[in-house]
Amino acid sequence: MGKKITIEPITRVEGHGKVTIHLDDNGKVVQSRLHIVEFRGFERFVQGRPYWEVPVLVERLCGICPVSHHLAAAKALDVVVGAGAGAELTPTAEKIRRLMHYGQIFQSHSLHFFYLASPDLLFGYDSAPGKRNVINIAEANKDLAVQAITMRKYGQEVILATAGKKIHGTDAIPGGVNKNLSLQERDVLLNGKPPLNADKMVELALSAIEFFKNYYKNNKSFIDNFSRFDSNHLSLVRKDGALDLYHGVLRAVNSDGQKTLNDVDYQDYLEHIGEEVRSWSYMKFPYLIHLGKDQGWYRVGPLARLNTVDFIPTPLAQKEFEEYKKNTSGKPNNMCMHTHWARLIETLHAAETIRNLLKDPDLQKENLIKTGKRKNKGVGVIEAPRGTLFHEYEVNNDDQITKCNLIVSTTNNNEPINRGVNYVAKMFMSGKKEITESMMNAVEVVIRAYDPCLSCATHAYGEMPLEISLYDSKENLIDKKRK
Repeated sequence: MGKKITIEPITRVEGHGKVTIHLDDNGKVVQSRLHIVEFRGFERFVQGRPYWEVPVLVERLCGICPVSHHLAAAKALDVVVGAGAGAELTPTAEKIRRLMHYGQIFQSHSLHFFYLASPDLLFGYDSAPGKRNVINIAEANKDLAVQAITMRKYGQEVILATAGKKIHGTDAIPGGVNKNLSLQERDVLLNGKPPLNADKMVELALSAIEFFKNYYKNNKSFIDNFSRFDSNHLSLVRKDGALDLYHGVLRAVNSDGQKTLNDVDYQDYLEHIGEEVRSWSYMKFPYLIHLGKDQGWYRVGPLARLNTVDFIPTPLAQKEFEEYKKNTSGKPNNMCMHTHWARLIETLHAAETIRNLLKDPDLQKENLIKTGKRKNKGVGVIEAPRGTLFHEYEVNNDDQITKCNLIVSTTNNNEPINRGVNYVAKMFMSGKKEITESMMNAVEVVIRAYDPCLSCATHAYGEMPLEISLYDSKENLIDKKRK
């Protein structure tokens, strides 16, 4: 039977989950799994609700990325009210939504890198656990801590101005938006008192990339080899192949960079993506149907997006993208820890996009809503901070939701996260007879690289202690640690 190690819950991620690691009698890791153990079921209880409630209702999936769910739902219901999909709204409505979304990308990426990931980078995954937190980052590097707070605050202010609230906003509605951006709101974000203005955010995003690149120079082996394995990669891309985090067509590439899903309409996503259910997790396992369950699994998120796109349509981010691609000679990057680098390039792209949008006079225009021929079904897809997010709704003649299907970013990443856990568990735990905290954190480091939102994926509720138990081959408890 071997030994079993349980890590519960995973720390410094959004939501709750656990990891089990099984070892044989010789101490070799033979199986590792990420388990999602709680369930609430948004897909069921939105049924029967009026469709216009849904963009606000589904935001309650998460307090970290509510804008993503708000906009994905609104995009799906744009189709239902006949407004088209994505880029067919009025210019003002589309650009307000884009500004909101890129504000979300900017603040979420900043939060993850500085607050959740950087303690492992700055202090080391094997440093004392009490040291790996943002408080100690503030003591060790005050400027970095101030930068983290400033960048996240600015992204939140963009969300406030466009969505009406920093968390669970209400601006996006089926067919458009409720309000435009006033000149006063625009001026505060564009030219506000330093450091909270658009130019400063571009500068800070650039400095964050330089921070990571300098770290990479001194820790190349760790970043390149901590967890790496071939996979498919999936994301939206603009029709010309550019990075577009708000709208586009679905593209997938394999580990060699060959397109396996060639820029298809996401309204037809169910023709291309299937979902497998496994007994040990409430989180499903998506895959590309034409490649099958065994070969069709894929990654989403910053790493995947920079593998699928041809270029980034803002100059500073494009320059960083070109340098980033040189590390793999232009081929897809399958090194998990490079996700942090990709995330920071997207943060820079978001800052540039926000600055460009704030200069657009369409934001002050009054034409906010578009409708057309009513339909009974719509799909909305957006690139959330953590990856591709699918919302699908069916509506009856009484305007009630009759069906809801959600494939969230972390669900899309379920298989690669599990493979990453197994990779690191084998590296650190095979042949060991005792649990150490650094072993446990090494497993969590690879999970955190994906910035998973387990509450989005499973809608967990509750509080769990961190407890790891080590059993011998007869299931006798031989070691246990708790914190």
